[in-house]
Amino acid sequence: MAPTLAGTALLAAVGPATKLPSLNISLHGSSGPSESLIIILVLTLLSVAPSLLILLTGFVQIVVVLSITRNALGLQATPPNQVLAGLALFLAIFIMAPTIKTVDHVAIQPYLHGQINAVQAYDKAQTPIKEWMLSNTRTQELALFAQVNHQGTVAPTKVGMDAVIPAFLLSELHSAFIIGFIIFLPFLVIDLVVSSILMSLGMMMLPPTLVSLPFKLLLFVMVNGWTLVVHALLVSMK
Repeated sequence: MAPTLAGTALLAAVGPATKLPSLNISLHGSSGPSESLIIILVLTLLSVAPSLLILLTGFVQIVVVLSITRNALGLQATPPNQVLAGLALFLAIFIMAPTIKTVDHVAIQPYLHGQINAVQAYDKAQTPIKEWMLSNTRTQELALFAQVNHQGTVAPTKVGMDAVIPAFLLSELHSAFIIGFIIFLPFLVIDLVVSSILMSLGMMMLPPTLVSLPFKLLLFVMVNGWTLVVHALLVSMK
């Protein structure tokens, strides 16, 4: 009984002096968003970052073109997928750098300094991203999704993001396949020439791809192939 009374007295003495940490998630305080809300927003952004990277940047076009280039060379796993994905990631970030700076200037910094609320920050952040996506979206795809979405014939800037995103992705795939076709042609010619030579020499059992691979690599290195491919990607995405 005595230990119980002593413990109760100790809790009574310590309890009033102990302060529990408070959690403030107000959207817009007197001097901007609370630290707790900023942490929540950052964690949420990190969780959806892979999806945003695929949907809102040129990552899809870049990784498809790089994969087609690897297949055209006849290389099955070189460079590895991790290398292609990493190169595509940093190229996408490089291309989007001006847009990211604009978003930070017009939306993120004003919101962190309490100049605008969360809804205004979202609208301001969406505008430069949407403008960049529209500049890289074909009119046919945009009109298709606008029509299916019952938005009729409207100006591209009036089309919702739910129609802009899929139209943008289809346009990226279209551009990637065009670039891939141009890349594939010279290597296809090498394969045909090597195959014809082997058949004329009666070397039926020797795989043509095994013989043509060194010539493909030599041609690719001589014309500085990776630089040409990256340049084509940078030019195709404004």
